[in-house]
Amino acid sequence: MIFPCILSGGIGSRLWPLSRKDRPKQFLPLFDGESLFQKTCKRVSAEDFANPIIIGGNTHRFLMGEQMAEIGVEADTILLEPVGRNTAPPALMAALIAFEKDPDALILLLPSDHLIGKEEVFLSAVGNAQDAAQNGQIVTFGITPTTPNTGYGYIQLEPGDEAVRKVSAFVEKPDLARAQEFLKGGAHVWNAGIFLFSAQTMIEAFKLHQPALFENISALMATRHSDLDFTRLDEDKFAQLESISIDYAIMEKANNVVCAPMAPDWDDLGSWSAIWSVLDKDREGNSALGDARFLNCKECLAYADRRLVSVIGLENVMVIATTDSVLVAHKDQAQDVKKVVEQLEAEGRSETERHPRSYRPWGYSERINSGDRFAVQSMMIKPGKRLSLQSHLHRAEHWVVVSGTLEITINDEVSLLTENQSAYVPLGAQHTLHNPGRIPVRMIEVQSGTYLQEDDIVRHS
Repeated sequence: MIFPCILSGGIGSRLWPLSRKDRPKQFLPLFDGESLFQKTCKRVSAEDFANPIIIGGNTHRFLMGEQMAEIGVEADTILLEPVGRNTAPPALMAALIAFEKDPDALILLLPSDHLIGKEEVFLSAVGNAQDAAQNGQIVTFGITPTTPNTGYGYIQLEPGDEAVRKVSAFVEKPDLARAQEFLKGGAHVWNAGIFLFSAQTMIEAFKLHQPALFENISALMATRHSDLDFTRLDEDKFAQLESISIDYAIMEKANNVVCAPMAPDWDDLGSWSAIWSVLDKDREGNSALGDARFLNCKECLAYADRRLVSVIGLENVMVIATTDSVLVAHKDQAQDVKKVVEQLEAEGRSETERHPRSYRPWGYSERINSGDRFAVQSMMIKPGKRLSLQSHLHRAEHWVVVSGTLEITINDEVSLLTENQSAYVPLGAQHTLHNPGRIPVRMIEVQSGTYLQEDDIVRHS
């Protein structure tokens, strides 16, 4: 069996303001109502594959679990990273997990945020590479280039037409002139960051090329422990790991690396211009996500999050409007969105960190308005879900039920609220919410007090 290892870390800052730290691009349902993470999980859920090993950030643990449940995919392991450490540590972690289950296991290491239009081509390439991986080769998958793209690393292949070919060299992101030479010469492919190898081969590669990192990760994996459906590791030991990519750690040092070139209509969707390139377009080349209108525009992109966006008289422009931020940029400068994010982070702006809508295991809350001594948010509580018992030191709350039936507990007094009914929670009162019904509860919460930040919370259970 092949164990897929899906890497779901990363922030996708070039897709700001939609992609943010608390809900990055791989979890956004942009494509047919599914996220890239979900599409990746489904892509490797055929009978040739074992249940996937998911490695991702601790802050996204419930997103990963819920999105897998939505598509009916069960994980072998969901391993939580306290901090990001690039791709080399996860490659060895996956190898050690799979080796425990099957010493002959193969691992397909792949990112969670890539779009593949021709999945049958991708799966065929994986099948054609299995023999090489079983025979001790580390297979990397290269994408046949269609443009002289300067945003990707390249792999130079030795001559031949085999399904799996030897690698001559790994090449850093080139300038335009060199990328044009690569496209014309036909000996180079884009480095997709997708790998197939046996668990034993990767373990031996780390022992040979990264012995210190191997010892540190082996010791770290001995600290594994379960937490609900997740697997956690010692945070201090994890933080001490070297942050290094599998390319630098292993691929550029090993002599058993081969490449399987393929053309599966692949895109890593690393920018808004890349998103535009894969969307349906009108006769003038305009693409819309959400409620958007174009007048006298050509090759524009508009994203509208629960609001109307109108674009007039522009060409090659992107307009991305969320409920709290708007981005307007020329498509040719889509890569520079990351610079804006870096500037906002330096200013301490929360718009790079959190979406107005914050997802929780019980549902979500969404900021509506705030000001001096007040904040208003809407909330949705899923059927059967309950919030923790808590109190606040600096604020009181008012609850108004919009729909559904809500069971509330305030200082041990339990009661039910239905549509258009409300309750008051005094400052310092212990309280919790529970949805005992079969439909979601939708409600409005009004907070008032001297301090209204999220850290004003005392949990009692």
